[in-house]
Amino acid sequence: MSAAPPDTWSGLRGLRGPIVSVLSVAGFLLVWFIATEIAQSRMLPGPVEVLSYVVDEAMHGDLLAELGITLWRVTASFVVAMAIGSVIGLAMGESPALNRALDPWLIVLLNLPALVIIILAYVWFGLNEAAAIGAVALNKIPNAIVTMREGARALDPGLDEMARAYRLSYWSKLRNVTLPQLQPYFAAASRSGISLIWKIVLVVELLGRPNGVGFELHLNFQLFNVTAILGYTVAFVTVMLAIEYLLVQPLERRTTRWRNKPV
Repeated sequence: MSAAPPDTWSGLRGLRGPIVSVLSVAGFLLVWFIATEIAQSRMLPGPVEVLSYVVDEAMHGDLLAELGITLWRVTASFVVAMAIGSVIGLAMGESPALNRALDPWLIVLLNLPALVIIILAYVWFGLNEAAAIGAVALNKIPNAIVTMREGARALDPGLDEMARAYRLSYWSKLRNVTLPQLQPYFAAASRSGISLIWKIVLVVELLGRPNGVGFELHLNFQLFNVTAILGYTVAFVTVMLAIEYLLVQPLERRTTRWRNKPV
């Protein structure tokens, strides 16, 4: 069988870009529309109705304010979790004694349900912002520790010897030798962390905060307002996708541009 002409392969390669994402979203909207027409139920509003609600709520309601509050909680929890998790993970990776001492607690936190941590945080510290952000961060910290610990264990000892031979200062060694090797692990911890935090923040808001997307979902669930539930969900997912495609992926490509790319 003869190979496809170069123009054909070029066209197929072009479909790996944004066109595929657009077609995927369009296909989802089409399936949603067809399901709505078949169901003919107020429990399944159509995409036009939901999108109209999103636009109206954004212009005249509290949608943008609630999204902003949720985004603030996500950002704060992410920064706290990555800062603490990275430091502890590096320390455990470099110190076998510290790793043995903290490993049982790490296993407990990894397997403790997020709901338990959230409830205990609210019971012990009250229904306040610090308890909410702390509970979300605590659910993410163990994952960051595990990833960064593996990164510390994978550091090249030859590069460490080179740094000592050139008598690099601690900060110079950290900036020029250690951090570049840890970048892939930090990127992996960040990617998995932000996806986990998105989900847990909604639970935190649903259980104990008077605002945010999670609170609005809980409120509209009580009212059986499916259009509002789907509207806030669509808006929330849109923000997630925007951050992923406009911030996370470009930053990841920039920080890993030194790697060999597949032909």
